[in-house]
Formats: sequence, structure tokens, C-alpha cells
Amino acid sequence: MLKALSPPPVPPSSAAQVVPATVASQHRPRGHRPLAALRQLLIGAVAALTAVTALASDPRAAYAADRGAMPLPTPVTEDRLTITVEKAGGADGTYELECHPDGGNHPDVQGACDRLGRSTTWGSSPFSPVAPGTMCTMQYGGPATARITGTWAGRAVDARFDRRDGCEIARWDALVPVLPPFHG
Repeated sequence: MLKALSPPPVPPSSAAQVVPATVASQHRPRGHRPLAALRQLLIGAVAALTAVTALASDPRAAYAADRGAMPLPTPVTEDRLTITVEKAGGADGTYELECHPDGGNHPDVQGACDRLGRSTTWGSSPFSPVAPGTMCTMQYGGPATARITGTWAGRAVDARFDRRDGCEIARWDALVPVLPPFHG
């Protein structure tokens, strides 16, 4: 007659220690802490909500978001520029331009603020000079000159414009209506 084999009996004290460890290793990875994961999820949600709030409260925050950086919420500061134009026909004079909120005595405040907003991108400034060594057409665009000083997007501005060659003409024309259109 054959007798069925069965595993040896496990003493009760040892069974209580083995079973929970075996069950725990089957259901949860080693070192898993559910509360830590939940805390990380909540911190991420709060950070995302803060970033969205910053974008809604400051239009320049979108500029920062475009370059992949989330700005910290900061109070909105005014962008103020003084534009001095000479030898541009009937547009000569000194104009104040304020954006965010819009104001000043510039002839086209809304158009100028919109142009600067569209021209401001990560890695370039609408006030940057022509890069050294750039090949420019040798054409004369007239005697008009302009200087723009002040602050834009939190940065100091001190830029000069003229129409002495093709690159400078294009640079001037890219800022119309901040600078007046010139038909010399």
C-alpha cells in the first residue's frame, strides 16, 4: 500500500512569520510606500495649478513657458519705452509707450504693444542689433534714425535704429508701428 507524501508540518510560530513576508512580496514591490507616491502626485498637481495661474495672470509668462521654463508668479510690471525719432518726415518726435497696461502718447499704442508682444521670442529680442558679419544689401533707406530706451519684458532696452543698408531697413520695418513707417 502506498502512503501519500505530504509536506512536513510547520510549527505555528514559524508559519506566522513566513506567510506575511511571502504575501507582501507577491503584492507590493520592495520599498513601496503608497503615501510617498500620493504625496508626489499632490505636489505635482499643486505645481501645475500654480503655473497655470501664473500664465493667466501675466501675459509675459507665456513667453517664459514657450522656452520651457515655468516662471514663478510675480507681480505684473509695466513695460515702458521712450521712442525718439528724427528725420522721419512728419513722424519726428519723442513718444512714450507703456504696455501691460497700455498707455502713453505713442500714435498707435495698441498696435505698437501688439507688435512688440509678437516680436518677443526666446533667444532673440526685437531690439537686437544686426549681428556682426551679416551680409547686407548696400542700399540707402533714408536719413531716419530712432532710439528706443526703457524696459521691455523685465530687461533694460537701449537700441538705435537707422536705415543705412538693407539689414537696418529690415530691422526698422520689423518694428512698425513701434517705429513709424518711412517712405523717404
